[in-house]
Order: sequence, then C-alpha cells, then structure tokens
Amino acid sequence: MLWSGSAVRRGSMWGFLMFTGAAWLATGWAVLRLEPTNVAAVAGPIVLFGALGELIRALAGTRTWWINAFLAVLFCVTGALLLTDQDSTLTTPAALIGWYLMVRGAVDVAVGIMTRGTDRTWNLLVTIGVLQTGLGFFSASPFARATDLVLVVLGALGVLRAVADLVTALRLREVAGPRRDVLELPPERAAGVSGYTAGLTDYEGAPTRSRARHRARPGGSTVTAAGPATSGESFHEQVVRTTADLDAMLAQAGITGPRPGTALEMPKDMPAVPDTPAAVESEVERPGR
Repeated sequence: MLWSGSAVRRGSMWGFLMFTGAAWLATGWAVLRLEPTNVAAVAGPIVLFGALGELIRALAGTRTWWINAFLAVLFCVTGALLLTDQDSTLTTPAALIGWYLMVRGAVDVAVGIMTRGTDRTWNLLVTIGVLQTGLGFFSASPFARATDLVLVVLGALGVLRAVADLVTALRLREVAGPRRDVLELPPERAAGVSGYTAGLTDYEGAPTRSRARHRARPGGSTVTAAGPATSGESFHEQVVRTTADLDAMLAQAGITGPRPGTALEMPKDMPAVPDTPAAVESEVERPGR
C-alpha cells in the first residue's frame, strides 16, 4: 500500500502486520489439518479477519485508505453472509470465498502496478494478487464443489495473505528506520557543511580583536580579524567577503585559472615527458644537466 502516515504510525503498523501475517499462516495450516463439517462456519471468520485487517490499514493513514475502508465494509458483508448461510451445499460458500479472493487479488494487482516506481516489492504484490484472483476464479467455478477443494482454497488464501502481510511489515520496518526529514549530502558537501559549522562556532565564540589593515583591498580599507562584536556583518557575509579578497589577491599575483568548462592549453615549447626507461636515462645523461 501507499503509506503517508508518520514514522510512529508506520512503526506501529509493521508490528500489526507481523501479527496478522503469523495469524494468516497459522490459519492456512490449521484449515488444511482440520476436517470441519460446515465449510461456511470456517470461511466466515476467515473473511471477517480479512475485513479487520483492511479496517486497520484504513485507520493507519494510507493514501488509499478509502479503498481499504470500502474493502472492510465489503468483506464484513461477505463474512456475515457466510455465517448466516443455511445452504447445505457448497455452492454459496464457495462462490462467496471466490468473490473475496477475486476482489482482494484485483486490488493487490492494481496497487502493485501503481507503486512500481516507489516500492521494489511491487512485483511480489502483483504476483500474489494474480494468484489470489486465479484461486477466486477457481473457487467460484463449478469445479470447486467438494469440501476438500474448498479447504485447499482456504489454506492457499491463508498462505498468500501471510506472505503479503509479512513482506509489507518488513518493508515498513525498513522505511521507518531513517527519518524522512533528514537530508543526506554527498561526502564533499557534508565536509563543507561541517567546516562552515565549525567556522561559525569559532566566529561566534571568538573574543574581540583589533582591526587589521588589509593590503589587498583598494585604499587600504580595514578588515575585521574576527569576532561579531567588531563588525556589523554576519559570518556568512564575512566568508563571502574573505573569499572575494582571496580572489583579488590571486589576481594581483597574476595567478589565474582556466574558465569553467574550458580545456587547459599546454605551451607549445613544452618538452615531452619521457614515458620509457630509455627516455628517462637519456634525459638524465643529457649534457648540460
């Protein structure tokens, strides 16, 4: 699902999904091991448990909360119909189980395709949705009219929902670790920010000093050595001005560099650099050296 809640809600939601995943897995195993006489009495609580999961997802702050709320209502009605069904055959329970699987699978496929650019587990969600839709189609078909087949469908439902909830829980725990409001900088920029912060701390805690006359500035204007008490400019303004002074000093010394984006041209009379041992020995033994 698309999660837009806070990190606290995501952190609590992954614990609930871990619980529901384990519950679905236990349900799938128990259904395959038991031999109930009434399939509807078993399928009804399972569908209602699925409705409870959808309700919790809707209250957790997902971007698709309205889909989860709609599914919760729909599955509650489906579970109630299963529990109140008085049909002695398997036609109605199998059809309602197939309805639940087809709706749940179609929603998983749609949400998985919608999140393919933001969640790397979207293909797993789509696969689970396709399998659920196929099971629902089989359960609603005339082929699922035996108790054993309906129980196998319920067991497969429990296993698929367990995998989906466990993967979603682990994914939520992974994204709930780092804070979203922390900006991760490259190493060189992080070093620059650290240096700027250290300079700001030294600037604010430096004692008052006397003014020094800067020879690189026109007219011999005065420049404050350090300390905010001796100048009205901020630390950032002083950094910018000091950088401009350094550029002016380099220009007066005749030190200039190439413009950004231009290649550095080498002098034409520059001797070639020896790149072999024989050439190095000839350079060393050359007379006049």
